[in-house]
Amino acid sequence: MAQVEATTERIIAADAETVFDALADYRAARAKVLPEHFSEYEVREGGDGEGTLVHWKLQATSKRVRDCLLDVTEPTDGRLVEKDRNSSMVTTWTVTPAGEGKSKVVVTSVWDGAGGIGGFFERTFAPKGLGRIYDALLVNLAAEVEKK
Repeated sequence: MAQVEATTERIIAADAETVFDALADYRAARAKVLPEHFSEYEVREGGDGEGTLVHWKLQATSKRVRDCLLDVTEPTDGRLVEKDRNSSMVTTWTVTPAGEGKSKVVVTSVWDGAGGIGGFFERTFAPKGLGRIYDALLVNLAAEVEKK
């Protein structure tokens, strides 16, 4: 099994603290910015960054649905890490200043991919598909924080 990685980034016209706070707000802001690929969203513990336990289903393709139960940590300033209890997937959100009143958000997901021919297709297509999903989320996030 090879590790699979998907990375997406975006510059958002809001300061890093505002953007990070919105990402870490699983009770309100995060639920608002999720695209249609996410369903059954539920905060089970916490709701504000570190210590949050959140559930959702991620419709990666028409046939592929991941049931995710994520533990959230904040290992360093500007980073939010979501570790899925139901798989090897770990998603890291990194928010850094990108000039006056702007932020750079980078989201990276890594997981242990399948072996064989299925693994080849997963390594080839899954990062692009997940990238499109995260790009939609970042567009929604930008719209949410830039209006404030």
